[in-house]
Amino acid sequence: MATQPHILVADDERSIRLMLETGLSLNGFQVTAVRTGREALDAASKSKFDAVLSDIYMPDVDGLELVDTLRATEPGLPIVLMTAQGSLEAAVQAVERGASDFIGKPFEIAAVVELLRRYLDARREAAETPAAEETESRLTKAGLIGRSAPMIMVYKLIAQAARTDATVLIMGESGTGKELVARAIHDFSGRRSHPFLSVNCSGLTDTLLEAELFGHTRGAFTGAAAERAGLFEAADGGTLFLDELASTSPAFQASLLRVLQSGEVRRVGSTQPRRVNVRVIGASNAPLRDLVAAGTFRSDLFYRLSVLSVELPPLRARAGDVELLTAHFLQAFREPGGVTPHLTREAADALNAHDFPGNVRELENALRRAVALSSGGVITIDCLPPEIARRGAKSAAQEKPEHRLVADRPTMSELERRYLQLTLEENGWNRRRAAAVLDLDRRTIQRLIARYHLQCVRDPEGDMEGEEEVA
Repeated sequence: MATQPHILVADDERSIRLMLETGLSLNGFQVTAVRTGREALDAASKSKFDAVLSDIYMPDVDGLELVDTLRATEPGLPIVLMTAQGSLEAAVQAVERGASDFIGKPFEIAAVVELLRRYLDARREAAETPAAEETESRLTKAGLIGRSAPMIMVYKLIAQAARTDATVLIMGESGTGKELVARAIHDFSGRRSHPFLSVNCSGLTDTLLEAELFGHTRGAFTGAAAERAGLFEAADGGTLFLDELASTSPAFQASLLRVLQSGEVRRVGSTQPRRVNVRVIGASNAPLRDLVAAGTFRSDLFYRLSVLSVELPPLRARAGDVELLTAHFLQAFREPGGVTPHLTREAADALNAHDFPGNVRELENALRRAVALSSGGVITIDCLPPEIARRGAKSAAQEKPEHRLVADRPTMSELERRYLQLTLEENGWNRRRAAAVLDLDRRTIQRLIARYHLQCVRDPEGDMEGEEEVA
């Protein structure tokens, strides 16, 4: 009988340890679960483990320090880091420090089992897995917002792409943030001290597009009054982002392919090649693979561009990210020195109910409008675009309050906040009645309102006592 793979689990949350210990044991793993990073190091010094699952943020030795120590003694040990604070910075740090993978909480136990088996199978096939290459550069913030599982996968791909000079193809609907991802790859790469330049390929003729990218000599075409370097030369040492590639002609695609293969550009009207060192990141909101099949996009250019591919999820597939993005944009749009605008529950529900065909860009523009139309720092549903307000009103009429509480599987802290707000709303923001419903004293209610920064939309007469405690 085969020996059970031995997994070390380190997490300071008891519920996570119990879930992993039970779930992994039922799937044929032997599990040792510990509470701190120091206990994990102690366990690793006494026993041999086949893989490690560790939280990143722990009170003593954190997951990144754990990776550093374990990598020094076992370069090929699969180490998967976990966190509820999913972010691009965390994903990049995890990859750079040598973690095998990075997953966000909450997660499905089946996904963890599949991930572990994949790494254990790979380890059995290879005598030794090289440790991840270390990068000396310090990482800068990229500005990407989101903690959903699809976005965490995007963060991992960005972190991996930033460690190479390979061409990258970014696919995604309009408004999903393709240029933002391209900038993040550049900013986290060794090219970050060199230029990042971008060009939208749509709406330009072949001659103008080639002149923009490759440069031109004097008199090469009508209006070329002087010789000019193109963006490839200007971006030397850095990154060039080419958006809307699906709109380009086969003739331009052939010219671009020649540059990618040779690393040389010829200015329009010149026969003299110029050597350039530029990383190219392409993007398209149209499915290029389908265009290749239809014969309207060159297959050789598609495969040359898609050495690494990043598929950006639409906003409707990013459960929970609308609230994070909303908070970010409201903070960004507030008046200098003013308070951050506040959404009424009805307005917040309308945003969560909308499917955002225009993705993050649509949400950003909707909130920019809402802030402009708001008064007193409160954004009502009437401040939102009509298509969002109508959908929100219909959804609110159909959705039960208890479903609204747990529909996106919130954390316990977030669930407590939502339940408190729902109880206050159902009781007209009368804290005395809400306290009775929740079996709490009014002072505790006051503290919870302050902790979660809940805004009293209205305060009935006779319930103003203690208002100064909330402010």
